[in-house]
Amino acid sequence: MNKTITFIGNGAMATAMASSLKAHYTIEVVGRNLENLDTFEAAVGTDMTKHLLNDFDISDKTVLLCVKPANIAEVGEKLQGKAEALYSVLAGTKLETLQTHIATHGTVRAMPNLAASVGKSMTTLTGDRHLEAEAVTLFGAIGSTLWVGSEKELDIATALAGSGPAYLALIAEALADGAVKQGLRRDDAMTLMRGLFAGFGELIQTEHPALLKDGVMSPGGTTAAGYAALERGNVRDAMIAAVEAAYAKARAFG
Repeated sequence: MNKTITFIGNGAMATAMASSLKAHYTIEVVGRNLENLDTFEAAVGTDMTKHLLNDFDISDKTVLLCVKPANIAEVGEKLQGKAEALYSVLAGTKLETLQTHIATHGTVRAMPNLAASVGKSMTTLTGDRHLEAEAVTLFGAIGSTLWVGSEKELDIATALAGSGPAYLALIAEALADGAVKQGLRRDDAMTLMRGLFAGFGELIQTEHPALLKDGVMSPGGTTAAGYAALERGNVRDAMIAAVEAAYAKARAFG
């Protein structure tokens, strides 16, 4: 029989993770109202046990906490018992805070990203070492994992890999818009952009970004002209600033 994972919370990230985890685990979900839980079940696409939050007993359960950081105290007050393991995806919420509000034998902070829905998340983990192997297995079911040695490193990872899909989505949309501006049909621009990202995703696994750039940029060519325009627009500085701002926000949540 598959191990049961108890989701507390039923938002976008919970849906993304459950969509991949359902192939490896039995899913149950806890939330505030049954209508939202029914919507979650339909979105994930598998039958599951559904529970209301009030006085739910987490004793001996493996809990995946997916609520908003600001709601941790309120949610903790409504739970009974002591979890076997608590995995939290709450941005910036410290291990100490989690343990203050929710009774558990072990706690791990995790920062997956939206690609969890297609089994391609890049998830950063930290917390109680006795749960490291289980955490890597659990989150390995939704993509790649990296265990780091401190909460500071996880908060930095949140700013990069957790928030990163939004940054890349902006770049993807802008590239397609640029092609449309020059006269390409929108559908064709979107097809080209998607193909670009699919191929680049494979290349970046084994090649340093600077070498990829150098391999495309011939002297006096089209790429050099476009790259110079990006530098004039301070794109590099803006990306660095985005990670800095997101990291600062993660720390503020804590």
